Amino acid sequence: MFGGSKVKLDKDLIERSKKHAEEAGYSSLEEFITHAVEKELRSAGGSTTEDDEQVTKRLKGLGYIE
Repeated sequence: MFGGSKVKLDKDLIERSKKHAEEAGYSSLEEFITHAVEKELRSAGGSTTEDDEQVTKRLKGLGYIE
């Protein structure tokens, strides 16, 4: 459905994103965009493998699972 991994963004949005990424200390525009998309997906109710691993670790620590 979405073949390939390239995404086109408006020039102004790219420039604003580059500026914010630099000011916020991201190592690259890609790192900033990845973080922004992951953050949005989490807030939308999605989970990531990292989230799942953290939950599993917490449940093990609390003794709910082995």
